[in-house]
Amino acid sequence: MSNPNTAALSKAGVSIWLDDLSRERLNSGSLQELISEKNVVGVTTNPAIFAAAVAGGNDAYDAQVKELAAAGADVEEAIFEITTADVAAACDVFADIYASSNGYDGRVSLEVDPRLAAETAATAAEAKKLYAKVGRENVMIKIPATLEGLEAITATIAEGISVNVTLIFSLDRYRAVINAFMEGLERARENGHDLSKIHSVASFFVSRVDSEIDKRLDNLGTAEAAALKSKAGLANARLAYQVYEEQFGSERWATLEAAGANHQRPLWASTGVKDPSLPDTLYVTELAAAGVVNTMPEKTLNATADHAEVTGDTVTGTYAESNEVLDALAAQGISYNDVVAQLETEGVEKFAVAWNELLEDVRQALESAKGA
Repeated sequence: MSNPNTAALSKAGVSIWLDDLSRERLNSGSLQELISEKNVVGVTTNPAIFAAAVAGGNDAYDAQVKELAAAGADVEEAIFEITTADVAAACDVFADIYASSNGYDGRVSLEVDPRLAAETAATAAEAKKLYAKVGRENVMIKIPATLEGLEAITATIAEGISVNVTLIFSLDRYRAVINAFMEGLERARENGHDLSKIHSVASFFVSRVDSEIDKRLDNLGTAEAAALKSKAGLANARLAYQVYEEQFGSERWATLEAAGANHQRPLWASTGVKDPSLPDTLYVTELAAAGVVNTMPEKTLNATADHAEVTGDTVTGTYAESNEVLDALAAQGISYNDVVAQLETEGVEKFAVAWNELLEDVRQALESAKGA
């Protein structure tokens, strides 16, 4: 029996994806329970999620780590084997949803090494390697929306590989991401790929925008600044949906769609509130719209199931109001371009730090296995 609140969200056109994965979750059946009870139809992962999974794995990874240590695997090889194994297993859990939704959902995302974020060719090569290793059609390879990542996105789509574009903060960069996606589809068509098999989502980050802008508003210390707190994240995401509607209403898109192409859906990421004074379902109930994905940490998913008030579409029709918010922030001297550039830099750095933590955790596990 599915939860009425998450069912209402699904009815509003939102695909609920879980922003978490671990072998313990797979082995315990927890993931299957969330599918059955809370309308979860996909999973996203990132380096921080895998670092936490391995560090707190309750021996779930011991057997594989021992095998890898015995085979002489180095730490990079071990991480590759561990993460792709978890993602492949999750893909299998979602196989029925993938089939019944014709590839729309039932997706599991796996990120390229974040240390490659400034290297186009290396990112594209890693994406192909990860896709081949997982060996499941419903895997999505995550590529960051850095300037260097844009061409890697195009190259990966051109190979017929589905992509989750991550770390999008600005509307201009989002437009560039959509262009990279469409260019990839055009190349894929030239390469003879079936466009109907290629799917993509564009992960637009929400709460981090509020965290940075609210900090700057607090520093201003005025009543006008205080009145704008916690409004930027929603405004930015809602305007991203407007961009989505515009770009996927173009003649260029109509040509691709006629050839079987699927929309690149907006995905709301970073949807757990950072400010405890805010409603814990704010970035769920206020960003409901047809054809979007909301990827939630389990805490946010549970809050949504418990007490979210889902009222249908809360995005379309908000564009004038959302533009007014960004204009008011500019009038306060807060630079949108400065904020989004800082957030992209920090986002790449945070994932690189998490990757290094993962490296260290796996290195220690390999050493322990060798000594056992």
